[in-house]
Amino acid sequence: MTTTLKAIPWLAYHAYPVAICTVLILVVLPRVLRALLSPVRQVPGPFLARFTRLWYFRQVFRGDFHQVNIQLHRRYGPIVRIAPNEYSFEDLQAVKTIYGHGTKFVKAPWYNASGDPSKHPRMNLFTDRDMKSHADNRRKVANLYSMTALLKMEPSVNSCIEIVLQRFDEFASSKQPINMHHWLQCYAFDVIGLITFSRRFGFLDKGEDIEQIMKTIHYFLQYSTLVGIYNEWHKYLFGLNAMVRFKGMKNIVAFSLDRIKRNSDRDKGEGELEEDFLSTALALHRAAPDKFSMGDVISTCSANVGAGSDTTGISLSSILYYLVRNPLTLRKLRAEIEGETQRGTTSSPITFQEAQKMPYLQAVIKESLRLHPATGLPLARVVPAAGAVIAGTRFPGGTIVGVNTWVAHANASIFGDDARTFRPERWLEDDETTSKLNRFWMPFGVGSRTCIGKNISLLEISKLIPELIRRYDFEFIGMDGGLETQNVWFVKPTNFFCKIMKREPSSL
Repeated sequence: MTTTLKAIPWLAYHAYPVAICTVLILVVLPRVLRALLSPVRQVPGPFLARFTRLWYFRQVFRGDFHQVNIQLHRRYGPIVRIAPNEYSFEDLQAVKTIYGHGTKFVKAPWYNASGDPSKHPRMNLFTDRDMKSHADNRRKVANLYSMTALLKMEPSVNSCIEIVLQRFDEFASSKQPINMHHWLQCYAFDVIGLITFSRRFGFLDKGEDIEQIMKTIHYFLQYSTLVGIYNEWHKYLFGLNAMVRFKGMKNIVAFSLDRIKRNSDRDKGEGELEEDFLSTALALHRAAPDKFSMGDVISTCSANVGAGSDTTGISLSSILYYLVRNPLTLRKLRAEIEGETQRGTTSSPITFQEAQKMPYLQAVIKESLRLHPATGLPLARVVPAAGAVIAGTRFPGGTIVGVNTWVAHANASIFGDDARTFRPERWLEDDETTSKLNRFWMPFGVGSRTCIGKNISLLEISKLIPELIRRYDFEFIGMDGGLETQNVWFVKPTNFFCKIMKREPSSL
């Protein structure tokens, strides 16, 4: 008994050293050995990033990684280590290697945290990491997202533009400053509701967050962005978050199911379906239920709503922000729009095809989305098992690699020494220069994983911006320090407040 009692103080005294040694042996030592023996150990980067994902997690948590990523490449060069087995590239030849058609680089496990971790999850085009499955599923719905199909839905965009103009007239009369990004996202949400279900959500009515869908999607982005870095924890955390914080996602699915039921009921007694995504998807299901299941219908419609507002709202905010910040560019764009109007070549509102014939408008859109693309993290992919040479360095299979759109768009070797300057004219030079710029313009992604909703976004943007520019003047409120953002995979403006003034009728 005496011997046992004497041993207790010794154990208590030595418990911490023993624990520390155990951690060092089991956790730290393997990381150090992997770093020292890595075949790409010569690639530079922050010291801690060589040993732990915590460095990357902390930077992403801060919400400014799109800017940090640019600075990393300025400091370390064309390839930067951002985690023990993850690398960011500035060398734009890497774009073709990693994302080009026919590539074998699959999406990285980071994307798992945006999906359902259950045994039999319903994958969407964003979360499906299997290349064959993704190609098959994309092929099923590609025609729904073609510009030809979407142009038939242009009247839906027109009706939402009409409501935006009503709201902005009210704000101009009241001289009330507004959160511009919020209202532009409201527009994007209601357009998605109409073209998907032939029914607006109602965001534009009062600017309220219907069913807290905006709030929930924002939280979901925060969750998936951070948990994606430690994606092995997703299966443990997802269920709890689904119960507590993801209620808005359930509302989106419930909304989709309700519209499906209404469409089905009406089809029994009223004949032809409306020309929206839902009716087209249901027609595909009825024609070949074994190839296009009801799960595919629900997934397509829900994905439209979940992913179709943030990116468009951000892009619209970017364009309007840079125009207001650059009065000369604004005047040149306004002159182009008014010149076309005086020649009688524009409608009210302007059609998509009319907007395509305005070269300066298209240059402004491209330049704005170059300087502020919606996504702000590297588009992470996994090197195939056989390994690959990227930017002159050989990476072993299983390495995670990616190019951040913000980094690509800031590359001076492509976009010039003034790459960080807003200059739409760069897109209006000779055809060879424009072709080179277009090859590395990737706000909607690149290759086989290009955002399938790209045409929806461009349709909404090309029609709304000319209407706002020819009808209103805008004044920044409380933005002396410039546009502030939060990067939660999507780089969202957080302080875009404006006062709206109606232009004189004679100037319209």
